[in-house]
Amino acid sequence: MTNRIVVVGGGIVGLATAWRLSERFPGTRLTVLEKEPEVGRHQSSHNSGVLHAGLYYKTGSRKARLAVRGIRQMVEFCKSQSIAHDVCGKVVVAVTPDEIPRLQALFARGTANGLEGLRWLTPEQLHEIEPHASGVAAVHVPQEGIADYPAVCRALSREIQARGGEVITGAEVRAIRREGSTWRVETGAGDYPAGRIVTCAGLYADRVAALTGKPRGVRIVPFRGEYYGIRPERQYLVRNLIYPVPDPAFPFLGVHYTRMVQGGIEAGPNAVLALSREGYRKSDVRVGDLADALAFSGLWKFLAKYSATCWMEVRRSFSKELFCATLQRLVPEIQLEDLVPGGAGVRAQAITADGALVEDFHFIEGPGELHVVNAPSPAATASLAIGEEIADALARNS
Repeated sequence: MTNRIVVVGGGIVGLATAWRLSERFPGTRLTVLEKEPEVGRHQSSHNSGVLHAGLYYKTGSRKARLAVRGIRQMVEFCKSQSIAHDVCGKVVVAVTPDEIPRLQALFARGTANGLEGLRWLTPEQLHEIEPHASGVAAVHVPQEGIADYPAVCRALSREIQARGGEVITGAEVRAIRREGSTWRVETGAGDYPAGRIVTCAGLYADRVAALTGKPRGVRIVPFRGEYYGIRPERQYLVRNLIYPVPDPAFPFLGVHYTRMVQGGIEAGPNAVLALSREGYRKSDVRVGDLADALAFSGLWKFLAKYSATCWMEVRRSFSKELFCATLQRLVPEIQLEDLVPGGAGVRAQAITADGALVEDFHFIEGPGELHVVNAPSPAATASLAIGEEIADALARNS
């Protein structure tokens, strides 16, 4: 059996995993395979850059446990590598009285998850932190912040190589075969035998795991999140991070305001079905991706369950006025002319055949293999802790 571990995927989760594996298995040859010409090209660099402390996630879940541990590790890593970050805090705002019970439940969940320094805010206390935000109550989450995740990816790549590992770009995986006790990973850049494999393929996580013969019990469905920027002379309206109370009728967090670590304010994202797994623009269509999604019964069941909300998301995608009206719930002074075109990201969300979102991080494990098939937010924040978890699992299954 070869003494190599192959990690498929050079996003932040794959790189963090490889870095942790290099700690856990010293002397093992470590190879990261990334299809793009550089690391961190997709979800790792097309996100809002927020450090999530674990407020939203079900107590005891992988997301809760790994976000709480991972945010501390990520902040320390950023400090050690001189990577731009700021633990600036966040407010979650209840705009109307009917949102207060849900905000209270979030506060209780955050406390149970081990978040430190949570504070319930009156409207007056909210204005001390975010003078232009509007709400009847809020929760202050002081541990949250922002970080330069693309820089984290680059630093992890350097660290892996400094420890003797290799990060090979332009190496799209075409096949993964079992040959006795060895795996053979076939790519456009050559073939790589391995004693153990880990796949962290993000937007293609289900397809890459299926190359090993695993059934696609869940399917990745891509959701595009679109952002607006705030024009510079109006950025004073937002100091740091302003979030809504999540709507139970919609499975995502909703549009919010984020101060970017490199400067500027971002507003968004919405969540609309992308017509390509790398569909960052409305015009991006990949027939194979679209056919794969439309042939999946789980997508239709999801759309039926959330039909009204999904339709509103589509309308908001095409209407700057509707997008602005949603943003005005949190910051009423925002005006249509304050919004300028921003970027977009595509979220890899696993959905089950019955139309339910896979809420937690989800792995498929076997002897000498582990596949990460669901790692949406807060995966960037939690990536170093996810890597530890994967290294432990691989050690058990070797």
